[in-house]
Amino acid sequence: MKIGILTTQHEEVEYIIEQLKQKNITERANRVFYEGVFEGVNIVVAFSHWGKVSAALTTSILLQEFKVDRLVSMGSASAVVPELNVGDIVVAQRLFQHDMDMRPLFRRYEIPLRGVTSFVTPENELQIATDAVHNFLKQAKDFRKELAEYNILAPKLQLGDIASGDLYITGASRKATINRNLPSVLCADMESAAIAHTCADFHIPCIVIRTIAEGTNEDADVELEARFKTELAVQYNFFIIRSLLQILV
Repeated sequence: MKIGILTTQHEEVEYIIEQLKQKNITERANRVFYEGVFEGVNIVVAFSHWGKVSAALTTSILLQEFKVDRLVSMGSASAVVPELNVGDIVVAQRLFQHDMDMRPLFRRYEIPLRGVTSFVTPENELQIATDAVHNFLKQAKDFRKELAEYNILAPKLQLGDIASGDLYITGASRKATINRNLPSVLCADMESAAIAHTCADFHIPCIVIRTIAEGTNEDADVELEARFKTELAVQYNFFIIRSLLQILV
């Protein structure tokens, strides 16, 4: 078994590759792929790069070159519903491209030539992901203490939909637009739907997990959100990946 892992920050890659055993480094198309053993599992990890095109290219290279059995996409996202707070975690059930619109040729959000408006995570992959997050929330006690120092007291898991597009979703107006047009969507990023689309074309199972780094409250603690993106989110993703791989061993 070999697992591909894509992160949306370079710092997240560094955190994981420090733990790799039997490390091998491959460079392709201005991307660096780190292959090795972590928690007893063969993995390949890379920074996805930002935006749908870049993420799809990274995913394609990873799937073709390294022949992984499943792919896990980790990273942070912006909430588009008020129920989500900084530090909460979303496991994607469906993945939409919120900027896909080829009307009148196709329905809004429909992926041309695919006949679907979203990509659905298989039930068994959802179970693996939710178990991994639950285990992380129960077991990472020292990290939970660190979160409490930033008033993140009860991070929660939500299963729901994620939307991606080539827009950095910040500010109330853009978030409200996504919430209005795609009411099932919980959060937004710039990569995950493209990654899921690529995996579907290659018939490789895909898990997408996003940590909320920015809420919908315009009066939120900007300093907390900045610190979360640069430091805390990296640790979240590392601990969740470790928990997920422990399930797969």
